[in-house]
Amino acid sequence: MPFSNAVSHYAILTAMLAPALLMTATASLLVSANTRLARVVDRLRGLIIEWRHDAPDRAFREDQIARHRARAQLVLRTCQLLYLAMAAFVGTSLALAADAIIGFKLGALPTVLAVFGVCFLLGASFCMWREVTMSVQSFDKELDQEYARRKPGE
Repeated sequence: MPFSNAVSHYAILTAMLAPALLMTATASLLVSANTRLARVVDRLRGLIIEWRHDAPDRAFREDQIARHRARAQLVLRTCQLLYLAMAAFVGTSLALAADAIIGFKLGALPTVLAVFGVCFLLGASFCMWREVTMSVQSFDKELDQEYARRKPGE
């Protein structure tokens, strides 16, 4: 194998590493988002059981269910965006390899795929920001209700 040929292979492999690092970061975020989704779903199931048994604060439970349902939708959207980001980064890596094999005829395709991946990550970050905010707001409402319940009789 001539030296220049070996250098080009190393350059291609090195170029393929950047999307791989972004794939690793995306996978980590996916694990976190899926864990959050599981927790929200578990909480929703608990609320539904309380709601079915005619808890004394039924209206508050209905409000909680609506908030947690919205949170679940946001986490779902986050996961979808992260999966799209993962696909874009895998596509970037494959496009870089294919581009080298066919003589660099793909033009901007690898870059466009990488930009899409980063945009999907940005969108997922905004969704998670909103979901975390909703989580804290929901917790605050639950605490306020608990304080209100305990104050009259103390």
